[in-house]
Amino acid sequence: MTSLRHRLFVLLLAATGALWLCAVLWIYVGSRIELEHVLDARLQEAARMVHSLVASGNVSPAAATAPFQEAGYEKQLSCQIWSLDGRLVARSSGAPEANLTQENEGFADRDIGGESWRVYTIVDAQKGVRVAVGDRIGLRDRLVRDLMLGLIGPALIIMPLLGALIWLGLGRGLSPLNRIAGEIAARDGDDMRPIADAAAPLEVRPLLRALNELFGKVDAARRHERDVTAFAAHELRTPLAGLKTQAQVALATRDDQARVSALRQIIASVDRATRLTRQLLTLAKLDAMPILGQREALDLGLVLEEAIRDCKTPPGLRIVLDPKLNGLAVRGNRECLHLVLRNLHENAVAHTGADGTICWRAMPDGAGIMIEDEGPGIAEDEMPLVTQRFYRTRGTTSSGTGLGLAIASIAANRLGMQLTIANRDDRSGLRCTLG
Repeated sequence: MTSLRHRLFVLLLAATGALWLCAVLWIYVGSRIELEHVLDARLQEAARMVHSLVASGNVSPAAATAPFQEAGYEKQLSCQIWSLDGRLVARSSGAPEANLTQENEGFADRDIGGESWRVYTIVDAQKGVRVAVGDRIGLRDRLVRDLMLGLIGPALIIMPLLGALIWLGLGRGLSPLNRIAGEIAARDGDDMRPIADAAAPLEVRPLLRALNELFGKVDAARRHERDVTAFAAHELRTPLAGLKTQAQVALATRDDQARVSALRQIIASVDRATRLTRQLLTLAKLDAMPILGQREALDLGLVLEEAIRDCKTPPGLRIVLDPKLNGLAVRGNRECLHLVLRNLHENAVAHTGADGTICWRAMPDGAGIMIEDEGPGIAEDEMPLVTQRFYRTRGTTSSGTGLGLAIASIAANRLGMQLTIANRDDRSGLRCTLG
């Protein structure tokens, strides 16, 4: 059953029916106990009244066994008066001929002629009689049954009416959901406006807030995708235009030196486009990767060596590795760690002169790693912007795409680590710390 309205209807109707049944059982048990108590009291009072008549002399023990009529009693009450020597003195109309009495006084249940009786007996030794008043237990059961039928009869009529009211009430109560569903269905695919929840029921507002948050995330992701596409188209336009220009130069010139120079420019443009495409694919992969995904124990020194080997190191550029990095263990995703280290190293190589030095060191507490280069550094007002996608610092002369530090920052976030970028204290380059 997938319909919320049907499910609530069945639950409410079942709960109401169960409560009604419990109430009927409760009334049945309570009514039976009370009825037994009342009828027993009536038996006792009737027996005492008949005994008082006998004691006053209105009925003689020597009288014939003629029917005895007790004025004011219902016909279901039967009375017998027996002498102590076993002779029937008197009995009421409808009373059985078999002996109702017992030797002891008080209440007793007796089976007479296959029928159960409830009897109360009074023994008067002075008058020499036993007075017994009884009624049929079957009559008592019929009274209780008639009482229950009086309760169940209205229930059989009321339950369908109650079910109809519950069904209509549920439809009324769930109408805000239908209204919200209609509002969402009427929107087009580009409409990511929040759904107003001021008039919504309290139980529906968490769902609306979750939907509005989802709309916001989808809208942000779509804007980000459009921005990335626009930036990528702009960045690819430059190397592609350069490729075309240099190819035309190579075709048009007859100077071997100019042709070779044009071909070298073509190769450089291809390398730049290749690097940009690779970084765009890396960004797309990182965006789809969960934070703190698959983790394993990693040797940071080994992963760093692999990342450095993947980068082209110009001749004369010195790379210094701290011996403490060997065997330094971290936990995380190997691919993310490799991306962070490789992009930090590529960024340092791109901004450090051919005769400069790039130094990788372990943090003093062993909880991370840092890289220092001898590049121009970054202006303080641009420091918060360098991890944005496609952002390149003012006055840069490198052929970078503005994605290296952005990729490093995202990959560090997927590792559950923090990337800190700052100028070196001596203003001789940049220091990036991963920890």
